[in-house]
Amino acid sequence: MLASLLIAILMLAGKTGAYFITGSTAIFSDAMESVIHLFATGFAAFSLWYAERPADREHPYGHRKIAYFSSGFEGGLIMIAALTIIYAAVGDLIRGPEVNRLGIGLLITLVLAGVNLVLGAVLVHVGRRHSSIVLAANGKHVLTDMWTSFGVILGLVGVWTTGLVWLDPAVAILVGVNILWTAGGLIRDSVSGLMESADPTDTQILKEVLDAAVVRGIISGYHELRHRRVDNQLWVEVHLFFQESLTIFEAHARSHEVEDAIHERFSKEDVILTAHLEPEEHDDAHPGRIREPGDVLGTFGE
Repeated sequence: MLASLLIAILMLAGKTGAYFITGSTAIFSDAMESVIHLFATGFAAFSLWYAERPADREHPYGHRKIAYFSSGFEGGLIMIAALTIIYAAVGDLIRGPEVNRLGIGLLITLVLAGVNLVLGAVLVHVGRRHSSIVLAANGKHVLTDMWTSFGVILGLVGVWTTGLVWLDPAVAILVGVNILWTAGGLIRDSVSGLMESADPTDTQILKEVLDAAVVRGIISGYHELRHRRVDNQLWVEVHLFFQESLTIFEAHARSHEVEDAIHERFSKEDVILTAHLEPEEHDDAHPGRIREPGDVLGTFGE
């Protein structure tokens, strides 16, 4: 994140300079996106630091949900940038665009796009490896900035070779639309995380582990399976059935076998699992809400 923040400052300085040199609306759109990216990266860096703080009395479940606020905030800023770019480009089309010294502007933009390509790829890779929505969102934003730059380069090359200056704001509009699409994706991810939508893949893996435990006779069954993701943490709750003849010590040991199997399947994840132990025959355990063994709660499961 420190590297991302420093490079964001470099991008802003370089693209702003290129805009003043050329007067290109397309380069202005690229510079405007970098202004937003700088603010978004600063907030993302703060969010990453805050998310790593340990749980405390006021936040017993930790602070990781700020990651979704960070992703939504970044998506909102990108959307503002896109709308500003489109507005400026339409105005330039109406007034009639003017561009100067395109060679220098193209060179600066190309070099900065290459830097963003490397940085964005690294951020997305590290974010996915550590299941960090903050890093992944920032990496996607950097790659959006990179594609913006390449779009600008193609547009300016078209202006340079054909002399059709209206291509400059036209490319800026296309860039703005592409940025809007990325912003929408970040906001969707943020809303999904805040609403604690269950990942169908996680549901399938958890049920496979629990069903295998039933087949092996470790548990008699299960129900009330719930799970949610909070940044790079997977929270799981499940009720496990055991034969009434087992002692609490034996049932507890078997529940740990199930927990170990789940941790093994999610070996690269930070899994926080809570298992509730119940007797196999327990018609009175949940008055008014008896469920079939293996059921997954609709709110958090399938």
